[in-house]
Amino acid sequence: MDFGFFCYFCKIVEKNTALMDIKKAEFLMSNTRFEFLPNDNIPEYAFIGRSNVGKSSLINMLVQRKGLAKTSSVPGKTVAINHFIVNDAWYLVDLPGYGYAQHSKKTREQWRVMINNYISRRRNLVCTFVLVDSRIEPQNNDLGFVEWLGENQVPFCIVFTKADKVSKAELERNVEAFKAKLLEEWEELPPIFITSAEKKTGRDEVLDYIEQQNNEIADLMNKR
Repeated sequence: MDFGFFCYFCKIVEKNTALMDIKKAEFLMSNTRFEFLPNDNIPEYAFIGRSNVGKSSLINMLVQRKGLAKTSSVPGKTVAINHFIVNDAWYLVDLPGYGYAQHSKKTREQWRVMINNYISRRRNLVCTFVLVDSRIEPQNNDLGFVEWLGENQVPFCIVFTKADKVSKAELERNVEAFKAKLLEEWEELPPIFITSAEKKTGRDEVLDYIEQQNNEIADLMNKR
């Protein structure tokens, strides 16, 4: 991330130690071409995961806007880079899911190129939240995507979803198994969150993390 593009951001956001209050969240734009993305003068946080991981439900829970991100019982419905603006201060980005085999190989490759191009080139991307289904054991496509992020030095967090759909023991077992897989290649773990869109579990923790990042950026820019 290039902090040199946050002069405007520092004019509209001051350091805030209170829990983030989502006063406003609006859909901004949807597109598939990098050059048409919105201005990169405020922080941006991307959400991505395997198809049917509960991404849209999680986004709606975080901003408390039912239906902001479109949910569907059919996996693979997100097909573009969707930008939402929150509190007129930061972007939330809904990226297409990966690992859905029902789409053609050509379509999946187009998505891969689009996502990789966005993540590797977007200068104001502060963090990528990788959503992982807490009901199942570690999946190769999740682990492979995380490995790609690490290789490209992209800051990321792991967000386990649907924690209410599994027993406490199974949840702990699956989370620990995922951690163990990461530690086979990593010296330390990224930030990890346990969430449930239905129970609103993890909402405060995720928003607090975003607020901390925004505060750090504001502090840094105020010292320049």
